[in-house]
Amino acid sequence: MINLKKINVNDIEGYHIGNAEYKEAATGLTVILPDTKTVCGVDIRGGAPASRETGLLNPLAANDQVHAVVLSGGSAFGLNSASGVMQYLEERNIGFPTAAGVVPIVSTSCIFDLTLGDNKVRPDHNLAYLACKNAEEKNYQDGNFGAGCGATAGKFMGPEHMMKTGIGSAAFQIGDLQVGAIVAVNCAGDVFDYRTNEKIAGVINYDNNEFISAEEILYSSQLNIQEGTNTTIGAIITNADFNKTELTKIAGMGHDGMARAINPIHTMFDGDSLYALGNGKVKSDINLVGTLAAKAVAEAIANAAYNAKPEYNLKSNQSI
Repeated sequence: MINLKKINVNDIEGYHIGNAEYKEAATGLTVILPDTKTVCGVDIRGGAPASRETGLLNPLAANDQVHAVVLSGGSAFGLNSASGVMQYLEERNIGFPTAAGVVPIVSTSCIFDLTLGDNKVRPDHNLAYLACKNAEEKNYQDGNFGAGCGATAGKFMGPEHMMKTGIGSAAFQIGDLQVGAIVAVNCAGDVFDYRTNEKIAGVINYDNNEFISAEEILYSSQLNIQEGTNTTIGAIITNADFNKTELTKIAGMGHDGMARAINPIHTMFDGDSLYALGNGKVKSDINLVGTLAAKAVAEAIANAAYNAKPEYNLKSNQSI
């Protein structure tokens, strides 16, 4: 019998993960810092991504590792937060070696959370540096933290029918192999627990706490939504040994987990993006890791909804 067990994402060897947020402004970020050389691929399925250094992750590009991955709020403004991670890494002489010193490679993706709190306050250099310091203590947790601080779901009928979500994680181990996912859920569609197919967050009627089907709203063409204001972003992390092409494939398989847990998904309203990081400590099969990645992504999305607290005058799964 296969010994598949759940573990905490913080227990995956070779990674430190930190959250930091501007709570009153309803925004934040999450940073993933590898301890050793770590290869990264990415798969972007949504039509409106905000990203940085994704071109280097193309299998045809020369780059063979990343030094950090940032999941941030703030829409495209949040991309500036990578400078704080670069400072943290440069101070520790971590980066791509050049004659002028190290140049850290920091890949970043952002969600749109500008309308929930103070849209003039976004994740910045200082908050990112703090998240790196928090990562030293592995302070990551699910819920209204880090990139999940301003995350919401169910926006096909406008903000008056959306719900609070957050950031979630899930991780699994078989033998020495460890595979996990961290996902900030800021989707236009509805969120489901893939294990039961129960809707757990999404478009809701605040008068009676009854869900409204985002899919049916889309079919009816009665949309009240702005393009580019939703994105589910995440990272798959593993201790397995793969090259960039293989990790790009694993990121793509991880999107199957996103499709199990969010509907509609990968629309032109969303910027859905998944990274996949591998630090090469364990030899494994790409099909096994990709399948576990999809499972971890789906469960992480559910955990983002279950662990979100009602906040900013929004209901969450915990309050319905």
